[in-house]
Amino acid sequence: MAKKNDTTLLVFALLITVTLLGGVLWWLRGQFSTGEPFSAESQSMGKGTGNDPSSSLQPTAIGERISLGDRLLIIAEASQSKQAGIEAFAKQDFKTAVAKFKESLQANRNDPETLIYLNNAQVKLEQKAPIKIAVSVPIGSNLNVSQEILRGVAQAQDELNRRGEPRLEVAIANDDNDPGLARQVAARFVKDSSILAVVGHNSSDASIAAAPIYQQGQLVMITSTSSADAISGIGSYIFRVVPSSRLTTNMLSKYLFNTARKTAIAVCLDSKSPDSQSFADNMISTLGSDGGRFVNVGCDFAAPDFNAGTIVSKAVSSGAEVLLLAPQIDRLDAAINVARTNQGRLLMIGNQTMYTIKTLKQGQGEVNGLILPVSWHPDAIASNPFSANASQYWGGRVNWRTAMSYDAVQTIVAGLKQNNRRDGLQKVLSSPQFFATGATGKIQFLPSGDRNGSSIVVRVQPSSQPGDYEFAIASP
Repeated sequence: MAKKNDTTLLVFALLITVTLLGGVLWWLRGQFSTGEPFSAESQSMGKGTGNDPSSSLQPTAIGERISLGDRLLIIAEASQSKQAGIEAFAKQDFKTAVAKFKESLQANRNDPETLIYLNNAQVKLEQKAPIKIAVSVPIGSNLNVSQEILRGVAQAQDELNRRGEPRLEVAIANDDNDPGLARQVAARFVKDSSILAVVGHNSSDASIAAAPIYQQGQLVMITSTSSADAISGIGSYIFRVVPSSRLTTNMLSKYLFNTARKTAIAVCLDSKSPDSQSFADNMISTLGSDGGRFVNVGCDFAAPDFNAGTIVSKAVSSGAEVLLLAPQIDRLDAAINVARTNQGRLLMIGNQTMYTIKTLKQGQGEVNGLILPVSWHPDAIASNPFSANASQYWGGRVNWRTAMSYDAVQTIVAGLKQNNRRDGLQKVLSSPQFFATGATGKIQFLPSGDRNGSSIVVRVQPSSQPGDYEFAIASP
């Protein structure tokens, strides 16, 4: 009996001890741990990020979204040689990295990420002090658009590095077109003093979110694809090589009046996209000033109850002659679905977002005749070597995002040749005397940071290949 009592007391004492020890450990954890990796960067990056769910991502996650060649960002169709090159780069075995990246490009030359990593590895191998810039693209949310942008950056980098000095090194970031991620990427780029300028971001909402961070950190940002009016005048370090919505809609309105002879317009926009809203607002305003009429059909691609099947019928019954499709790039499918229901009843026009291979491949005959104002077309400047060179690099024609990103890099390099400091580059780009030459010809900026330039109008039409369609310059 005594043994049983002793055993009971021993077990009871042990339970008390474990409970007390667990309580102490729990208290200590509460005093000294937040449950998250701690760093000074995590404290500073957490400020001013609002309530975006993505803003809670830790610096380690943002670091994994940025690569010089030591991380694979574009997972789709990554070859074994590309992965081997990335592993070698991470180990600072740049000789092997160069060999493996070259091997990968021989199998798939249409891979801009690999070409950028190859050039970065060659710069590391040569141990020459490079110019370092960064580019931020939405790999996770829109791979095609990301590759289009990266092709322009990669081509500009490769051409420059082949010529010799100065060498160019490029860091790639994946921001998913998410404003919270864009802010964190911007904060990381600002903190890296070796980065002298940034090409990005893709969507206007991402650019608008990141721009104040670049402005405060005095790091030049040049967006090649964001056209929302709200970007104008954000700060003296914020530029864009793509024309603003105001310029493109002016040209499109003149086309509708002078060529198409149609003046009553219904609009499908994206209420969550500054690009789309700017374009639609400017189109309505400009057309109204020219004597046109806006037909309200309440079409919003971002609405939870959006129904593509009813839009065209409602527009026709309300007296519309023209239907404007202005989607956000990640909701391009919705605009194509509306186009499918049109069946030639309305003249369709769109914003520059719709100038992508996806519109042609998915829309086919349903988008035939679609009119778009764009910043570049391969046939626009016959004497410019960019189009032919791009075909050699990528095995076919490229679009305006590639051309504009190429021009953004050309602009940065031209400015850095005059002054290779962050603040010096800003002063050079802001000068009325500064200009650079790129795929779109002369590149110069207004005091607002906007491109001093214009657009052209293109039309979807059948190509020389049976069953295929292409973008061609529209007759004036």
